[in-house]
Amino acid sequence: MTRVLVVDDEPQILRALRITLRAHRYEVIGAADGAAALAAAASGHPELVVLDLGLPDMDGVEVIRRLRAWSTVPILVLSGRASGPEKVDALDAGADDYVTKPFGIDELLARMRAVVRRHGTPQPPGTYRIGQYEVDLAARVARHGAATQHLTRTEWRLLEVLTRSAGALVGHRELLEAVWGPTYLNETQYLRQYVAQLRRKLEDDPARPRHLLTEPGMGYRFQP
Repeated sequence: MTRVLVVDDEPQILRALRITLRAHRYEVIGAADGAAALAAAASGHPELVVLDLGLPDMDGVEVIRRLRAWSTVPILVLSGRASGPEKVDALDAGADDYVTKPFGIDELLARMRAVVRRHGTPQPPGTYRIGQYEVDLAARVARHGAATQHLTRTEWRLLEVLTRSAGALVGHRELLEAVWGPTYLNETQYLRQYVAQLRRKLEDDPARPRHLLTEPGMGYRFQP
């Protein structure tokens, strides 16, 4: 079942889309403004975003730009703005397609299927060796022989984001937005705390980590 984040500040449209999409076997997350949309995208991991541009707290194009800073999730704009320049702005910011209100539900469903199909099926998280532990991100199991190490939901999410860019630097803001949401972009102490916890649980020598590396002043890196 495809998980869709629907972002619209009109309660009637949000409610109608929720009912219709659920009837077509979509799992629906709703948001009524840009901040809620970014938070839902970070915590709910949707496979498609259907986004209105006329939001009360920020322009939808800005939502697209912020999403694209850390996510490749397909974005289908559903908006009453019909002018060419506004469509171009949304597509240039990173939207995948654009449907103008009023719309036919059959067209919307077809466009949704096409956008998801173009992006393909996301690859599941892999398995990595961290210290003595074999860490299976898909099953969320960290195992050493017969013993397992318990990780919290937040620790798993942080690992998923880091391993998705294995070998590359992941910036503070990208990590904070992906794991905690857009209202936590300055809370770098969260990263220090949770990375330290992961090192204590998984690294052979937490004081000299080999896999969960700090890039001072910039972010963190997972080194396989």
